[in-house]
Amino acid sequence: MRIVDVREMTASIASPIANAYIDFSKMTCSVVAVITDVLRNGKPVIGYGFNSNGRYGAGGLLRERFLPRIQEAAPETLVTDAGDNLDPFKIWSTLMTNEKPGGHGERSVAVGTIDMAVWDAVAKIEDRPLYRVLADRYRGGVADDKVWVYAAGGYYYPGKDLGALQDEMKSYVDRGYHVVKMKIGAAPLDEDLRRIDAVLEVVGEGARLCVDANGRFDAATALAYGKALKPYGLFWYEEAGDPLDYAIQAELAEHYDGSLATGENLFSHQDAQNLIRYGGMRPDRDFLQFDCALSYGLVEYLRTLEVLAEHGWSSRRVVPHGGHQMSLNIAAGLHLGGNESYPDVFRPFCGFADGIRVENGYVGLPDAPGIGFETKAELFAVMRQLAD
Repeated sequence: MRIVDVREMTASIASPIANAYIDFSKMTCSVVAVITDVLRNGKPVIGYGFNSNGRYGAGGLLRERFLPRIQEAAPETLVTDAGDNLDPFKIWSTLMTNEKPGGHGERSVAVGTIDMAVWDAVAKIEDRPLYRVLADRYRGGVADDKVWVYAAGGYYYPGKDLGALQDEMKSYVDRGYHVVKMKIGAAPLDEDLRRIDAVLEVVGEGARLCVDANGRFDAATALAYGKALKPYGLFWYEEAGDPLDYAIQAELAEHYDGSLATGENLFSHQDAQNLIRYGGMRPDRDFLQFDCALSYGLVEYLRTLEVLAEHGWSSRRVVPHGGHQMSLNIAAGLHLGGNESYPDVFRPFCGFADGIRVENGYVGLPDAPGIGFETKAELFAVMRQLAD
């Protein structure tokens, strides 16, 4: 077997929402299709991938560096020794040929997008859901049948008052979510506290609410918010300072007894290891949010999980950022603690399979080969443009 072609395009996920750092009015993502010569029902098996929100599409890197490396490689160097499927690890090594270590930046997004498409193809060639493939390969054949998810929203929006924020959060609760998340840090502390109080009127208690500062705070502000948030007993306080400023995270952990969460903007297993070494993260209560689609894909994610295990962290403390079906498969197949969910934003790349509802805070997975993109009609309508 062989890869016949690899194609990419840029799709818009723009919206007028904003967090504490950026607005999403010009946000894009890359979509990739890996086309193989394996036939199913007379059609070639095609793997699809895309990058998560928050980082822009990486079309330039894909076209100029990474896709040519696949296209120029000898076909037999990209498949298993038996020649019966793609080998994600060999493909990853090909993609990273002549790449220096460090400086992970947008490069990790390009590679992660391709890697997602490769794993989608691998599972489709095996004619099984990806999470089942992963469970068999790495967890003794045991997969989770359902995954805990929380509803991420609460963005700042022009003209959005407290009533509109409450209506949004109520809609998540009505759809079966037990935990919701809102943004903080783009308004003064007293205003953010009023917003938090308004949300708690809807969800009922702090243990059902996460707050996310998106790395906005310096140390003093992070601590001030921590002091104000402590009485609420929140589910977690997320990404208070710059993601690479481990000193802020460590200082905050000394003063904030509740759960902290961070990691979505760390893109390699080395960065993950530095966070564990120097960021003061506590394996009994904190959460790690590494996103495979932004961090060199599942091949690198497996290395990250190995690093965490070496430092005494359970995979159940990992709850990926991104709210997409790839992370959902990883969570179910590799025994992670859950997955983010975007019920209403970043369409059509948000959400999970059509017809599968959130029940008591958990969501199931479709019994479909691959990642399951074909079970989400709005998303697959975009992806299939690359196959036409």
